[in-house]
Amino acid sequence: MLAVMDKKSVIIIGGGAAGFFCAANLDERLFRVKILEQNSDVLQKVKISGGGRCNVTHACFDPAELTGFYPRGQKELRSVFHKFQPGDTMEWFSTRGVELKVEADNRVFPVSDSSQSIINALVNAVTEKGFEICTRSVVTAIIPQGTQYLVKTADETFEADDLIYCTGSSPKSLKMIAGLGHQIVEPVPSLFTFNIKHDLLKDLPGTSFPNAELSIPALKTEESGPLLITHWGLSGPAVLKISAWKARELAALQYRTELVVNFAGIPRSDAEEMLMDYKQDHPKKTVGAAKIFEVTSRFWQQLLKVQQINPEKQMANLSATEIQMIVNFLCQNKMQITGKSTFKDEFVTAGGVELKEINFKNMSSKLLPNVYVAGEVLNIDAVTGGFNFQACWSEAWLIAQDLNEKTDVW
Repeated sequence: MLAVMDKKSVIIIGGGAAGFFCAANLDERLFRVKILEQNSDVLQKVKISGGGRCNVTHACFDPAELTGFYPRGQKELRSVFHKFQPGDTMEWFSTRGVELKVEADNRVFPVSDSSQSIINALVNAVTEKGFEICTRSVVTAIIPQGTQYLVKTADETFEADDLIYCTGSSPKSLKMIAGLGHQIVEPVPSLFTFNIKHDLLKDLPGTSFPNAELSIPALKTEESGPLLITHWGLSGPAVLKISAWKARELAALQYRTELVVNFAGIPRSDAEEMLMDYKQDHPKKTVGAAKIFEVTSRFWQQLLKVQQINPEKQMANLSATEIQMIVNFLCQNKMQITGKSTFKDEFVTAGGVELKEINFKNMSSKLLPNVYVAGEVLNIDAVTGGFNFQACWSEAWLIAQDLNEKTDVW
């Protein structure tokens, strides 16, 4: 049985994934904890993640491989993941009654397919410890007092022996921690879709391609993966990956540049050969009824329409010029990105607190005594697939362990 001189006061600013996971792992015998959340509901991003199913983490258990999914934070997170990685996350939730499943693409979800399972586990873990959750608590000022801090809201002032800052990446939260002395890497959007107006995409929202290839010549970058046509242009994992890895460069281009799309995801020469073989094997088949590539019938009809190729024409009568037109449109389609679309609720940014100012052994600030920083407020972000949450879980766990271990007991 531990005895303590007196419970230390811990204030957690931000009631998201990092804030709750940190509180859930703190020793209630050592700490009095308050979570201050400015909104009326906590864990809002957890709630909407994965279309409401909550993509908890990703089944990648090698820290070196795992860091490869983070455009920013790769080097720093390697040591973090060596101490707490997706397997630990899965075990943590499992021991608290949340059964998890690994889907074909290695994304991890609760078996319930409901984010509420994750929310309940986190909220219960915090409330069972007797910790306080304060919603509608907008922090207006943080005032250092020696090694302690006064945290002011519109209604109250709290005293903190230790301060955990995991507010997310809103401009207001970044400005507040900058006011305490931290340098901020200017945030820009990450994980966004491309706004594209092109005749080929018209009237086809919802059409998907299992393994498309994208490249942006101006940035000498390419990605592959599932692609989705939307009302605004193109989305899906392939687009989101390229938007994450080139977030800053695309911002510098003001989201206006050329995108080359290979809808079929195969080399142009292979596509041409497949088309020629089909023409030879099925000379009397109409072009419109041809099933050659892994694309939907609606997309194929639209491609023929835009190229002004008669779908009733027999394959035998398809000219060499028309074959080249089809292959180019399918495998080397040049489209102009004219902007971006972000989803406000799931907004992710590249940018935040400068990583050199954080000690990644325990997520403590190198500039401010007894201050810890975690989550999206840091200049760390990942591609989709549960990776952003995993960074939150791992960083928060390190903070809780450090506080639990360093607090004096007798």
